[in-house]
Amino acid sequence: MASGSGDDEAKARGGSWRLVGPAARLSATRCRLVYCSLGRDADVCLFHVRGEFFAMDARCAHSGGPLCEGDIEEADGVLQVFCPWHDYDFDLRTGKSGTSLQQQVYEVKLEDGNVFVKHAGRLSLEPLPAEQKES
Repeated sequence: MASGSGDDEAKARGGSWRLVGPAARLSATRCRLVYCSLGRDADVCLFHVRGEFFAMDARCAHSGGPLCEGDIEEADGVLQVFCPWHDYDFDLRTGKSGTSLQQQVYEVKLEDGNVFVKHAGRLSLEPLPAEQKES
């Protein structure tokens, strides 16, 4: 499912609420890659951990590793994802790392049984054809 298109004003404010899909379907997986119309570097990882949804950039801020393939662990009450390439950790809520790195996180909301992510680009659970990607 793809969300509706955004406008320039929404992008300037940091994005619009984008429909990702039904919460019941998305909660069945701990992490799901969500494709973005702005290209691969704007894809999002949607995490479902302990009954909550979290969203952050899908590529690690260090070297672009696939965070959706990383381990999710809790340490001192903080839920973290670990990049599978170099083991950098990122707080699912804040994007902060134990290093100086910062991962972009996105607001998530549940409404009428659906999950929405606030993002500048259109989001889809399926890869977007090249002609649907924005330049």
